[in-house]
Amino acid sequence: MKILKLVFALAGLFYMTSCASGYQSIQPENLNYNSKKKSEEGISLAYKYDLLPKKYAKKEKKNDVRLIALGITNNTDRQLVFGKDFQIAYEDGTNIMMLSKEKTFGDLKQKGAYHLLYLLLTPTNLTTTTTSNGYTQSQSFFPIGLILGPGLAGYNLIKASSANKRFKNDLENYNLIGKTINPGEEKFGIIGIRSNSYDALKIHFIGNPETEENRPVSEAR
Repeated sequence: MKILKLVFALAGLFYMTSCASGYQSIQPENLNYNSKKKSEEGISLAYKYDLLPKKYAKKEKKNDVRLIALGITNNTDRQLVFGKDFQIAYEDGTNIMMLSKEKTFGDLKQKGAYHLLYLLLTPTNLTTTTTSNGYTQSQSFFPIGLILGPGLAGYNLIKASSANKRFKNDLENYNLIGKTINPGEEKFGIIGIRSNSYDALKIHFIGNPETEENRPVSEAR
């Protein structure tokens, strides 16, 4: 019984620390935005932080990345391109470093290899001992680790891979950088930025914004 308790305690520890996170589509068009602003140039902006669950949210903090859902309405009489004619900036006017969808995914995706640690459970055996008058009569071994190790590793690898695929699809389907917004059109999307804060945002008209991918190497973080 002691060995059985040890096995399940060990399995529980691995599960709590290594369990893959699921992922549901963000669907920015269906979110409730509590931050709405209108720029002087005629663009309405709604935005929302805290979009990601569990492991993805931890990666945000670890890598200084923030995923933001945006709702943008073009109230002007001309076409505007996000990332060319305008972008978002902090409320105090400080520029924001936007990330490409590839960079955002690379920084926030779950690493599948981490779940292979479950395989450390594979050599574990459940031992049952029969005694009589204080003497060992027989012992039997059950290779419970062959079930727990590969089973938990496989389950979490599949779960992480499936979640990453849905996350990547969201980043591609809701990418706003380079998207044209027609007069009177409202468009929703998701962007990643290099930041360790949740500061207020606003619309900022510019030429071509700087992104982390095209910064000079000497300036890259």
